[in-house]
Amino acid sequence: MSNKDVSVVLAHGAWADGSSWARVITALDAEGITAVAAPLPLTSLADDVAALNRTLDRVEGPVVLAGHAYAGAVIAETRSPRIKALVYVAALAPDEGETVADVFYRAPPHPFAPKLAPDTSGLIWLPEPAFASAFAQGARAEDLAVLAAVQRPISPACITVPVGRPLWKDVPSWFLVAEEDRMIAPETQRGMAARMKAAVRSHAVDHTPIVTAPKLVADIIREAIGALA
Repeated sequence: MSNKDVSVVLAHGAWADGSSWARVITALDAEGITAVAAPLPLTSLADDVAALNRTLDRVEGPVVLAGHAYAGAVIAETRSPRIKALVYVAALAPDEGETVADVFYRAPPHPFAPKLAPDTSGLIWLPEPAFASAFAQGARAEDLAVLAAVQRPISPACITVPVGRPLWKDVPSWFLVAEEDRMIAPETQRGMAARMKAAVRSHAVDHTPIVTAPKLVADIIREAIGALA
């Protein structure tokens, strides 16, 4: 199986959209690897899984499915038999019966982590200063401006629903542990990766390496593709 036989589907996390994967997409494209970012509405976990499934229906062949942050829960809820590997990028991986909030709040928050609460519409936005202080402290100013401008709020319905049997129990998984993450504690990431029996790759990167260290992310996705051969 060659790189050209495998499709890569990318799922963005909370307070982001598909453009957060732009540099990973271009890095993969340069090697002839087809990558598509799934647009998640962030309105409920079920809505996000349905949106991901629609994107999976649009691509051909075996799939390596990657998720950043909250999307770790989303990618594990799909049941497509074409998914051959999962890649978690500083992502949340609740086990069956757990919620995203259970694992997100498992460790005490970083001192720079923002306080999060729904607005009058019931949606949770990331305070704009938090992009530079906690979400992507390693990003360039122009990247921070875009991240803040395109952010999508997340509904509590995404993070308070217990998940089913996660797909990582049935297909091989890779996990990029972000050792300088200020949103999801690195020890939480290591604990989730260990119980997943994932192939762990630890790097001194912030919560959003898909923006700040895209080559590292592309390398892990490429490693997952290579394992399929």
